[in-house]
Amino acid sequence: MAKNLKTNAMRILDKAKISYEVLEYPHTNEALEGNEVAALMGQNPAQVFKTLVAKGKSGEYYVFDIPVNRALDLKKAAKAACEKNIEMTHVKDLVKICGYARGNVSPIGMKSSYKTIFDSSVSEFESVYISAGKIGFQLKLNPNDVIKLINAKTDDITKPL
Repeated sequence: MAKNLKTNAMRILDKAKISYEVLEYPHTNEALEGNEVAALMGQNPAQVFKTLVAKGKSGEYYVFDIPVNRALDLKKAAKAACEKNIEMTHVKDLVKICGYARGNVSPIGMKSSYKTIFDSSVSEFESVYISAGKIGFQLKLNPNDVIKLINAKTDDITKPL
């Protein structure tokens, strides 16, 4: 691992005294698809979560964490967020909204606190993988710890790819 690499997400976990493991995967500085990241790490894609940002009809932003082998179901996600509908945020707007660029987005350490919803499948695992906030690095941690830390909830928000 890169010497002394500490992302904002890691610093927040350290401060909260939440244990995690940092895993590095081979990368250039380009964002990879989630399934590629799972394969490079040799992990079950159902256990590797990607973080998506969407905007509700109300104008509020929401964060959805889903397994890389599933797709966000916009209708289920809107219902879980108590919105009439939601739409995905454009990639070019990610940094402005959450402070992370595509491929770096972590549910921990965003510029603002947004209502965050993990797919309910997260409860099937003792540990999951989420972005560390930097391309090439993932955090392995207990999903209950991260859900409690960021005050997230869980709901059925996915559909098959």
